[in-house]
Amino acid sequence: MKETIIILGANGQIGTELAIALRKKFGDQQVITSDIREPQTLSENEIFEPANVLDKDGLQSLFLQHKPTQIYLLAAMLSATGEQYPQKAWDLNMNGLLNILDLAVELGIKKIFWPSSIAVFGPHSPKKDTPQYCVMDPNSIYGISKLAGERLSEYYYNKHGLDIRSIRYPGIISWKTQPGGGTTDYAVHIFFEALRTGKYECFLSEDTALPMMYMEDAVRATIQLMDAPAENLTIRSSYNLAGVSFTPHEIAEEIKKILPNFEMSYKEGDPRQAIANSWPQSIEDDYARKDWNWELKFDLTAIATDMINNLKTNE
Repeated sequence: MKETIIILGANGQIGTELAIALRKKFGDQQVITSDIREPQTLSENEIFEPANVLDKDGLQSLFLQHKPTQIYLLAAMLSATGEQYPQKAWDLNMNGLLNILDLAVELGIKKIFWPSSIAVFGPHSPKKDTPQYCVMDPNSIYGISKLAGERLSEYYYNKHGLDIRSIRYPGIISWKTQPGGGTTDYAVHIFFEALRTGKYECFLSEDTALPMMYMEDAVRATIQLMDAPAENLTIRSSYNLAGVSFTPHEIAEEIKKILPNFEMSYKEGDPRQAIANSWPQSIEDDYARKDWNWELKFDLTAIATDMINNLKTNE
């Protein structure tokens, strides 16, 4: 069967690169990107439709027009921004998801992807090798909304048979898009500043270990999960995905191997530190490895090398 895909929130960090990969796999005309704002660039072969995930009637019209077989819902307010606007974050993250779930059931849309996050874990979750199932007590509005979204996803799977699939993304590192308001964004911003100014003031302490993942791995994992046979999937909330864990000090030392004059400093008292302290330092992802043969490709050295090479080439 020919797939028709709509990506909602396509202008964000993940959506930008996921759209490229999906067009390469399915063809330009089979992938419709959508966001509340027009993209900065759009080729003549690409299809873009403006949409607001909080406008259910507008979404229904979009779906009836294009008859998608798959929807990727990426529109969300991230952790740091969400703490500034908690009510808006809850509204966007939860009601946007509910609109998609209800319309998918109503219109018979076959398959949904919705991203969760390591933000679903909290102060009492195990910090090292955090397992798929454990105490989850998120203390950010972003994490709370993602945990609620996981429960809704599993509920709609059990009650309506909706084939919704999800990954608990770690921090995502990419050279193609600027940071977008997340607690792990330092690991992107540091590369831009290393090349622009030769120094970076980090808002997290030097020993704050967090799980991260290079965008190429994240996109590959997403498509791999969506391609997996439904009968192989044992998780219908959201899959742990480990990535590679490192601290700001460790990433700075990796950058210094390539840019020896790079200088790193640390700013105390940033509210994002409290969010980071509640998150896992490392993740266990046995279910993803077992159910859909997940395997990481980019370690810290490979990430740093590829980031700097690409940013230099695309200045």
